[in-house]
Amino acid sequence: MTAQGRIFRGVGGFYYVQGPDGGVTECRARGRFRRGIGAPLVGDSVTVQPQREGYARVEEILPRKNVLVRPQAANIDRLIVVLSASAPQPDWLLADKLLIQAALLQIEPLLVLNKCDEAHAEIRAAFLADYAAFDALCVSAKTGQGLDELRKRLNTGVSCFAGQSAVGKSSLLNALIPGLSLETGGLSDRTERGRHTTRHVELLPFGAGAVLDTPGFSLYEPEDVEQAALDACYPEFADLPSRCRFAGCMHVSEPDCAVKAMIAAGGMSEARYARYVQLAKEFEQRRKHRYD
Repeated sequence: MTAQGRIFRGVGGFYYVQGPDGGVTECRARGRFRRGIGAPLVGDSVTVQPQREGYARVEEILPRKNVLVRPQAANIDRLIVVLSASAPQPDWLLADKLLIQAALLQIEPLLVLNKCDEAHAEIRAAFLADYAAFDALCVSAKTGQGLDELRKRLNTGVSCFAGQSAVGKSSLLNALIPGLSLETGGLSDRTERGRHTTRHVELLPFGAGAVLDTPGFSLYEPEDVEQAALDACYPEFADLPSRCRFAGCMHVSEPDCAVKAMIAAGGMSEARYARYVQLAKEFEQRRKHRYD
């Protein structure tokens, strides 16, 4: 008899499925997932078939509403992009790429600047300027600053934490969830980059919803994005692209560009606009060589 549940952890080919009664079943996936559909992901709703001998099997992955590429997870309501106000230095371009992923998948974004108790003034100012069009919080896992506001955002739906290693994703969850003691780490003395302490994605209950702790990463490349779709990922642009003189305007060097006029008027930070131009040119090059 099959049962239904949600995968809350996947490690080394084993999947841990929690049923409606809170019970947990350790499972392996059927081979057909690996050959065609793709492996089950944390966040998937699945059906499970117990076996007379050995592990239960994940029989079916129920329809997904979305799939994150980086970090890998399914059925996400909110993407929490975490940056550090001190070390490691914020990877603003990575944050922008994650926001593009969220927009394409219609996932609610939330920007979080952690370690604000040790903030460099210029980093905090850049964060607030660059992401003025988004819901953005300055917090500290160490002092508790801003955590009440963060809790309110996380209380419903499934929220996925994402960002570089050592920005404090696990530390934030430890501070938010009483009794939780996820392993945390700092920076490598040699590379000044974060040490990987979270090694797998895990779904944790939180209020009326759930949160996903995920491994840190520094590289993520969105799939090819058409110009109009890219523009729609930038809330600062609103309907401005339709007012540009030329259809398909890239908002770089074209005359009578409504987006560039908005930038000149201070409607978007120069730094975020520069990163937009970098990404727009990268996507344009990919489109040109798509069939090479």
